[in-house]
Amino acid sequence: MTKDEKFNLITKNLEEVLTGQELKDLIDSGTHLKHYIGFEISGKGHIGWVFTMQKIKDLQDAGVEINILLADWHTWLNKKLDGTLETAKRVARDYFEEALKACALCAGADPNKINFVLGSELYEKLGNNYWAMVIKVAKATTLARMLRSTTIMGRRESEISDTAMLVYPAMQSADIFALGVNIAHAGTDQRNVHVVAREAASSLDQKKPISIHHHLLQGLLQPVLKTDERGKQVLDLEAAKMSKSKPESAIYIHDTPEEIKRKISKAYAPEGVVKFNPILDWVKNLIFYVDNQSLQVKRKAEHGGDIIYNSYEDLEKDYAEKRLHPEDLKIAVAEWLIKKLEPARKYFEDPKRKSAIPNL
Repeated sequence: MTKDEKFNLITKNLEEVLTGQELKDLIDSGTHLKHYIGFEISGKGHIGWVFTMQKIKDLQDAGVEINILLADWHTWLNKKLDGTLETAKRVARDYFEEALKACALCAGADPNKINFVLGSELYEKLGNNYWAMVIKVAKATTLARMLRSTTIMGRRESEISDTAMLVYPAMQSADIFALGVNIAHAGTDQRNVHVVAREAASSLDQKKPISIHHHLLQGLLQPVLKTDERGKQVLDLEAAKMSKSKPESAIYIHDTPEEIKRKISKAYAPEGVVKFNPILDWVKNLIFYVDNQSLQVKRKAEHGGDIIYNSYEDLEKDYAEKRLHPEDLKIAVAEWLIKKLEPARKYFEDPKRKSAIPNL
């Protein structure tokens, strides 16, 4: 693989790279590429995790070492699960690690080439060195910046109820340096904390981590919009993403084929409306993520008969011009999801794994 091919694979389908030139320089240097992404221990595995694993497959194919942090301390700080660190530790290993391996199988990634690191074990191993990093990050970051960064917790600034929550972004930034990685990976909602880490790097005598940000899949419910600082209508990402508090907004990796069909049939997808349409968002970013992909839509003869789409652009055009009906598209998407998630359903047929699925 050439250096350009490696760069293109790493940056494929990303929303942002901080920065592209730094990544090129890193590849050119021949330095071992070491990646990290963190998961707070909350909720059940859903299709968004499979989407993330599609990016991880790209990284594996490019020869990047993959590290996933099971963020039990962050879960505790964010008052998730039952609010105890002990439960976060247990669920991290018994369920989250297994669910992420199942998602890797669905995406064609290799779960055996992923290092799963439990946060509390990492912090115990590093001891004072880790907590010194946290303090150095905090010292290098303004209070305003740190408060803005708490949105990574899935909370608004007004919901920050105790001082410990302000430690969360500093810890997440310190995790990057503690793991010794040079590529920090997350969805676009985590951008602020990566900026904190990059700005704090010099204070820790570290190189700035390259930050790669993938798209956030919309939840299936009607999107919530807000007005940005330019007066433009945009998605409220926090309200629009899949959430355990809104189970109809997500397809979980354990859902039965019948549950998948039911949820997709109820999803928000107005005829002819392309913008902020979650079904089209999933078609574009999930189904057509892979090169040379196609989607077959089965229809009655009186509705135009079966059609195969070989590009998202053609499908979107037909949808916008009302030549493709939402119900026909939903049936095709549901069938694709059922097939895509089959490895996860089989993986959780194991009684021990099945018993670990959170009852949420």
